[in-house]
Amino acid sequence: MLAKVKSLGLVGIQGYEVRVEADLNNGLPKFDIVGLPDASIKESKERIRSAIKNSNFKFPITKVTVNLAPADVKKEGPIYDLPIAVALLVCTEEIVCENLKDFTFIGELSLDGSIQKVAGVLPSLITARKLGHKKVIIPKENSLEASFIDGIDVFGASNLQEVVELLNGTKTFEPVPKRKFAELQTDDVQSNDFCYIRGQAQAKRALEIACAGGHNILMIGPPGAGKTMLARSIPTIMPDLTFDEALEVTKIHSIAGTLDLNEGIVWQRPFRSPHHTTTIIALTGGGRNAKPGEISLAHHGVLFLDELPEYNRHTIETLRQPLEDGIITIARNTATIEYPASFMLVASMNPCPCGNFGSRKRECKCSPSNIAKYLGKISGPLLDRIDLHIEVDDIAYEDLVAKDHLEEKSEKIKERVNKARNIQLQRYNNSKHFSNSKMTNAEMKKFCVLDKECEDLMQQAFDSLALSARAYSRILKVARTIADLEGEENIKLEHLAEAIGYRSLDKKYQFR
Repeated sequence: MLAKVKSLGLVGIQGYEVRVEADLNNGLPKFDIVGLPDASIKESKERIRSAIKNSNFKFPITKVTVNLAPADVKKEGPIYDLPIAVALLVCTEEIVCENLKDFTFIGELSLDGSIQKVAGVLPSLITARKLGHKKVIIPKENSLEASFIDGIDVFGASNLQEVVELLNGTKTFEPVPKRKFAELQTDDVQSNDFCYIRGQAQAKRALEIACAGGHNILMIGPPGAGKTMLARSIPTIMPDLTFDEALEVTKIHSIAGTLDLNEGIVWQRPFRSPHHTTTIIALTGGGRNAKPGEISLAHHGVLFLDELPEYNRHTIETLRQPLEDGIITIARNTATIEYPASFMLVASMNPCPCGNFGSRKRECKCSPSNIAKYLGKISGPLLDRIDLHIEVDDIAYEDLVAKDHLEEKSEKIKERVNKARNIQLQRYNNSKHFSNSKMTNAEMKKFCVLDKECEDLMQQAFDSLALSARAYSRILKVARTIADLEGEENIKLEHLAEAIGYRSLDKKYQFR
């Protein structure tokens, strides 16, 4: 007897339909799975056999052949346990379902027949909806992840027995109830509020601009000046995620297995801070199963690299292409996978090995050659891709202990950031990006028009600072964000002058 059941597979964050075909033939008892299965699928034979028997169903004592089509695409993971088991139960007539073609199955089986949570449910469900699938049965633990997808009925099942009862119609099951994304966004009390950071007005202003436009930023200053504290306070002023952005982020975290199943969706912008010993694969993604790396997990959020020169130079140089294109391509023998990697890079560093070069209070003891060698760890092409360079100096004691001065709260800064980002969302309504930092050349020509006075200032800065064409475009993008924060339709001279001021440190410190 032959049975066909639908399932789903993933290549990166893109899904595709998998047809699970089971056939029973006369012959010695044997269980074969074909169609380019990986080791975890081959091992599923014993899980499926035990799950069926321990659920009080008959396992066929004959020759069993299971095909996973299309047969030319590598299948990975234990998500095919449930559809294979269902196909076998259809063959043995334990399941009699007239509308089986309407159902799609995803799930891993335990030996006792319970269905375990799996990774990648959200992108799989989005694919199922695009392909016109009507009903999907998933592990019950993944139910919250499915509650944000409209246009498709999703059923969460705890064990194989429940799946059989649902298909045979012997028991009624309700689809996973839908939830609204807006209900999740709450105003949490932030422990890293900007009001707790004394002084550093220039750095706070630069971070506000960076968050409003999604710009990359580098903070340079001596140890203890507050660079790390400033960086860790960034999530408190980041603009709220839109639902489309949240779905993109959740896809990646679902595949990586880092999604909080109690939430079901990522509703806050990610903040990733890998240690300086991180490897290229950990940063960019890859490995045996080509999983997303830190830069993809930071998609639509922040990637914070503390003490930038301490990272392996070859590792941080891999950031060049993602910073420019917003994607990372992982090439393997079986497939070439693309992951989104549109993140805001926030980096911090000391100006020299001892950290005191340029300090107002402390004396630098490093030789010029040691300073040059230290700064030379950051290449010019990488620095060119960072929009804002700011100096963070030691804070004065009077500012640190002042009791009558209250710093501005993150809540107020975030209001301005959200207002500026909403302007950009409307401006790029027909584009695939959400912020000024991702403007195309055509959009820059349209939205970054300079008058004669601004053109003269830009030319002067271009020549005196020896700027590249990339630096020129990034200055314009930052100026556009400053104008948005001010609610101005056009870029004015003061907006451009401030943007140029954030590009001067690379010449002062003579990066290579």
